Amino acid sequence: MYQILVADAINAEGLEPLLGLEEAEIIEKKTDDPEVRLEDIDALLVRSATKVTEALLNQMPRLKIIARAGVGVDNIDVPAATKKGIIVINAPDGNTISTAEHTFAMMASLMRNIPQAHSSVKNLEWKRNAFIGTELYGKRLGIVGMGRIGSEIAKRAKVFGMNVNVFDPFLTKERAAKLGVESSTLDELLGVADIITVHTPLTPETKGIINEEALKKTKKGIYLLNCARGGIIDEQDLAKYVANGHVGGVALDVFEAEPPGEHPLLKYDNVIVTPHLGASTKEAQLNVATQVAKEVRSFFEGKPVSSSINLPAISNDVYEKIQPFYQISKQIGHILSQCVKEGVHELSVTYSGSVTDLETTYLTKAMLSGFFKNRIDVNVNEVNALLTAKERGITVGEKISTDAFGYDNCIAVTAKGEESAFTVRGTFIDHYGPRIVYLNGFNIDFLPEGNLLYIQHMDRPGVIGHVGQILGDQGINIATMQVGRKKAGGEAIMVLAFDKPLSEAELTSLEKLGEIVSINPIIL
Repeated sequence: MYQILVADAINAEGLEPLLGLEEAEIIEKKTDDPEVRLEDIDALLVRSATKVTEALLNQMPRLKIIARAGVGVDNIDVPAATKKGIIVINAPDGNTISTAEHTFAMMASLMRNIPQAHSSVKNLEWKRNAFIGTELYGKRLGIVGMGRIGSEIAKRAKVFGMNVNVFDPFLTKERAAKLGVESSTLDELLGVADIITVHTPLTPETKGIINEEALKKTKKGIYLLNCARGGIIDEQDLAKYVANGHVGGVALDVFEAEPPGEHPLLKYDNVIVTPHLGASTKEAQLNVATQVAKEVRSFFEGKPVSSSINLPAISNDVYEKIQPFYQISKQIGHILSQCVKEGVHELSVTYSGSVTDLETTYLTKAMLSGFFKNRIDVNVNEVNALLTAKERGITVGEKISTDAFGYDNCIAVTAKGEESAFTVRGTFIDHYGPRIVYLNGFNIDFLPEGNLLYIQHMDRPGVIGHVGQILGDQGINIATMQVGRKKAGGEAIMVLAFDKPLSEAELTSLEKLGEIVSINPIIL
């Protein structure tokens, strides 16, 4: 008999898929309820209230799967669950439609001054001329981030007769054409859009992507929306541009700190806000509950699950053998994602040496999960990685080679884009750990972790010294430095590690060096 603990309030109708599961008992109680025998629980369903800590997991030796009825898993210790072989699943697309609809409702309300007019009439006023609005028809909508939600918004915008420009460095020309949108650089989008809405995950790359420098490039009277994650738009910079009249209106469903308290944006009449309601519909709550309930049922019926965010359940022996290669595969994918700033149509993986004795399919999927991390707005894992690649028109190939380049094992991945290709090779060395040993034509050797800076430069006397001098003058300590070159006086690279990421100003100071070809931050 499987015991399934539903520890948070979850839509009862959404739990129906579990009611037909033979030999299953559903217990709807808190984890600290004295009547609950934690040691007998096989599955745990939660929302955001229950904190699934390592200490709690230690009390649940039979636990096989944790299901989060929602998108975020911040309340779950995923590494601890993974170490114990427990699958963690969520509902990554259960609120896609609700968030897209909320964004569009906010857009229409913003352009037609609906909240302000509503308040005025409620106050017994009748000021028709005070709330003259602007039509959506014919306007140019700029979408920053073309994941599932961004794509749904683009569809609706087209129906309203809007023109759509999209900034997404990883959007291929084929997919843009299929969606009927125009792919643009961020600067191009900023310059032509009448309305801008952001739909990216919040990452170091996207945090503050709409800041003062970006706002300077927008049209006077620009309308801005954020129904994604607080912090994508720099709220302090935005407040300045609302105050000086450059921004025509703002709609926010999220804030960097929630609740926002005495926020400077709240005092302006042309700023409309909602308390993080993007996923707050009856349908969305039912969808996420139903999605995870179906996944849990599939798991206990021995069928694959599609929304796992960690390793599938495997034996401890297999887990121990594959784990080192799993980690280096994921890091290789993440490095590729940050180095290839264009749409990718093919990812080719080559295994050689002792790693070929393992189930390399797991490793290819791990590489894909690392590649898609922060690249799209949904969690990608070893279960849905190939499907995600297929949805985005990316061909994935895997082959075995006899050439391990002098190492006991080697994993090489090549990403092919529309204009170029990029190859990364890695290995795992006993007692030393994972190492990256090749970057796009250059032999090198560095540990793939932390805050890295990948610099391509010409092999000239003093270049390394100049880089060190510039960073030293700014009080920046270089933790490690590795270098590589093809031939004396030709192209060369260096990979530097730091205790924290470099700021834009610090990167700019390095870019001014004449011998520098390119600079690419990598955060692992």
